[in-house]
Amino acid sequence: MDSVISELEGTLLKNSDPFSYFMLVAFEASGLCRFALLLILWPVIRCLNTLGMEDYGLKLMIFVATAGVRESGIEVVARAVLPKFFMDDIEMEAWNVFSCYDKRVIVSKMPRVMVERFAKEHLRADEVVGSELIVNRFGFATGFVKGDSFASSRVATVFTDKKADLGLGRIASSSSFMSLCEEHKNPPFVAKHKQHDHQQIRPLPVIFHDGRLVKRPTPLTSLLIILWIPLGIILAIIRIVVGILLPMWAKPYLAPLFGGKVIVKGKPPPPPANGNSGVLFVCSHRTLMDPVVLSTVLKRKIPAVTYSISRLSEILSPIPTVRLTRSREIDSEKIKRELAKGDLVVCPEGTTCREPFLLRFSALFAELTDQIVPVAMNYRVGVFHATTARGWKGLDPIFFFMNPRPVYEVTFLNQLPVEATCSSGKSPHDVANYVQRILAATLGFECTNFTRKDKYRVLAGNDGTVSYISFLDQIKKIVSTFKPFFH
Repeated sequence: MDSVISELEGTLLKNSDPFSYFMLVAFEASGLCRFALLLILWPVIRCLNTLGMEDYGLKLMIFVATAGVRESGIEVVARAVLPKFFMDDIEMEAWNVFSCYDKRVIVSKMPRVMVERFAKEHLRADEVVGSELIVNRFGFATGFVKGDSFASSRVATVFTDKKADLGLGRIASSSSFMSLCEEHKNPPFVAKHKQHDHQQIRPLPVIFHDGRLVKRPTPLTSLLIILWIPLGIILAIIRIVVGILLPMWAKPYLAPLFGGKVIVKGKPPPPPANGNSGVLFVCSHRTLMDPVVLSTVLKRKIPAVTYSISRLSEILSPIPTVRLTRSREIDSEKIKRELAKGDLVVCPEGTTCREPFLLRFSALFAELTDQIVPVAMNYRVGVFHATTARGWKGLDPIFFFMNPRPVYEVTFLNQLPVEATCSSGKSPHDVANYVQRILAATLGFECTNFTRKDKYRVLAGNDGTVSYISFLDQIKKIVSTFKPFFH
């Protein structure tokens, strides 16, 4: 069995400095104060690294980022936040070499708890070697670790019978485990050609992730975030107050004055005539702002059905909201009553997805009306994500409006012809799948069978690792269809 040992930082990941990942742990698991403290100490850490005391700088980062934080909180960040940023930093040349081998071991500077889930479930590593956080009996991290930065003694226990065939790592750190390898390589890498190269696998994509920060918090980015937050809060308050007070017809004209931008494509349908039932706008679900932006484009208030937004979001919403119960009979009656009054907006994914994928559409909407107008929604923000699966959802609209220049893209598709609806004998699931496909094609996204429950199972981890592994098995089944994502 061919085997390989690879360093994570600076080899499988392009960035050799783990500082930004500790900043993510500090921000997501603890808050802004710890985030700011770690940034203040960055010059000290940098100085220690320059003086050749990298180990002390690493231990200082670990202590500040984790001391007093619940171990479960760190695990949640490692599960829901870090994989997205790790994936964005993957060095594909190193991965091509690493993935050729049957037995794969990854060595990391960071504590094992921060990298193990990503390494095993996205990079398909068999073993992950890193330092171990010391946790007290109450479940809080002490900020101290046991084991060296590179834990070469633990690497040796993995290969007790023979040396690894190949070691991948930078020259500066190769001495820690390269002696345990028959051959070693340093960046840049050239993929080793093997007989099974044509079956070479790729890292599993990150579909679900959480956290507020859009960009990896490097020292400069972190400083800009901290400086922007006070201004962003003021800007968000102004935008929200103006949005509540202004009539719908005026918002498209004034939005650019406050830094917002909405790009509209396609032709929206006219308002329903007197006595006629309304159309059902079926939208892809990117943020909780989707129905509000749609109403702004149409210059009239369109009610939106909701599942789990916070009461504060409902209060701040400039459009009517209809809270569903997830009881099929009750929800059907609610939607029918609203459609009898006029137009209605529904997001049948049931939850947001940040990546270029669409979750499985609930078929309920297809049973209730034949007047269906698909609307492809997408957005771009530069600093903060507008929705989160953890924490207080009431802050979602505030974080969205804290972005300097949020951009929304709204594409109206043609109303479904009668032959594509249930009136022609099609099943509700066929109609829902068809709408999902045409929205995905418009956005350049991939369709999936994953649901709201899958998302929260992955991000919250309520039912443990076994469920997450099962979920990843589902990804493996559809990963072959992700060619546009990989190329």
